[in-house]
Amino acid sequence: MRFFQDFKEFAMRGNVIDMGIGVIIGTAFGKIVDSLVTDILMPPIGLLVGSVDFSNLFVNLTNSQYQTVLEAKEAGAATINYGIFVNTVIHFIIVAFATFLLIKQMNRLKKAPIESITKKECPHCFTNIPTLAKRCPNCTTHLKEILIENSTPDVNTRAKLKIRIR
Repeated sequence: MRFFQDFKEFAMRGNVIDMGIGVIIGTAFGKIVDSLVTDILMPPIGLLVGSVDFSNLFVNLTNSQYQTVLEAKEAGAATINYGIFVNTVIHFIIVAFATFLLIKQMNRLKKAPIESITKKECPHCFTNIPTLAKRCPNCTTHLKEILIENSTPDVNTRAKLKIRIR
């Protein structure tokens, strides 16, 4: 019984359910893209190339003659279906590009981690400190105004610059 209880806990996790929904939507999206490639994109491309139906481009490996891939398949002939392969490659490129755009948008909309909002880095010791800190607890540097000594080789005096860090 423990096995089934463990399996139920695993299956009801959010990640597994999200993955299942993703597979279902991905399958439906794949059918839409397949129809887009086969029915919308390839006919004009075939027309531009010279009235070629890519789905019927094949190399017959037998001595018999067949007009279409379907006839060759029904006869059980060995064929190399490079036209269907071209359709599949275009299908893959469209799915890969759509996936790239989706992930790019998801990464853009992803919220910044809370730690990056509540922490800042000390410019002297490079440790993470609270954003509102006015003095670094590690190196005791004053963070509102940091004095930087800038010496020039021509002048014997040292100029002090004030830099505000926000």
